[in-house]
Amino acid sequence: MPQPDTQDRVVRADTESVGAGLDALDTPLSDRATGPVAVAKRIAARVLPPIIAIALLIGVWQALWAAAIWEEYKLPAPSAVWSNIWQLVTTGDIVDLFWVSVHRAVIGFAISLLIAVPLGLAIANIKVVRRGIGPLVSGLQSLPSVAWVPAAILWFGLNDRAIYWVVLLGAVPSIANGLVSGLDQVPPILPRVGKALGASRLGGIRYILLPAALPGFLGGLKQGWAFSWRSLMAAELIATSPDLGKGLGQYLHDGMSLSDISLVFAGIILIFVVGVGIELLVFRPLENSVLRSRGLTRST
Repeated sequence: MPQPDTQDRVVRADTESVGAGLDALDTPLSDRATGPVAVAKRIAARVLPPIIAIALLIGVWQALWAAAIWEEYKLPAPSAVWSNIWQLVTTGDIVDLFWVSVHRAVIGFAISLLIAVPLGLAIANIKVVRRGIGPLVSGLQSLPSVAWVPAAILWFGLNDRAIYWVVLLGAVPSIANGLVSGLDQVPPILPRVGKALGASRLGGIRYILLPAALPGFLGGLKQGWAFSWRSLMAAELIATSPDLGKGLGQYLHDGMSLSDISLVFAGIILIFVVGVGIELLVFRPLENSVLRSRGLTRST
């Protein structure tokens, strides 16, 4: 029969083993090899899959064009589309196209954020507001923002105000509903604990509710940006005027007016590139950072 000292040593050894296992689980997965070979492998694992997918897509596109299944005015050659894009690059016009559209989208999204956050907080925390305004906000989110373009032009004329109005109506409902969804997932005990510790109502919102709802809110922000970008493209495509400047939507409209399918495809690709770029450069790192801080995903 083991002696007491032996039993104590066994218990301590088991405890240390369990503790080591728990420490291993808590250790951030970012503590990986940092040598040149390991870094190159991680970069390749990220970069190669999308490059291969794009190459396959272009290969299929080229094969369909070469097979002449559709007429040239319906399906352009990849080289013709690339020629239009390269011309924009060499002349510097691509910078103006991106600037006109992206700065409008950013400004519209920022204004939408200022409106949507208080609105979402009110819907999530005030029952009367949720019952009265909540369904209206959800209905606006399901309404295609392009439907507001004619009304905005009649109200404000062919100017930036009409475009920003369409962007706001596209983005605000998505951001507000995203915040409401995130707040609804916050455990009820957290606000009560904050109140018990002396947090004021505003303090509880700032330091407890919003941080706790942040993962869900980020989903609303991403969706809000997507709606903002779509709304902007719809507005630029329909509301065309020299006074508005030439953005990506106007470029796409020019291709349609000239019946130039290669120009249309070039515009679609540029719009797609901006959308993917914002996702990869802004929202993906922000989302990964927030999730890592909560131990919800591994560092990549």
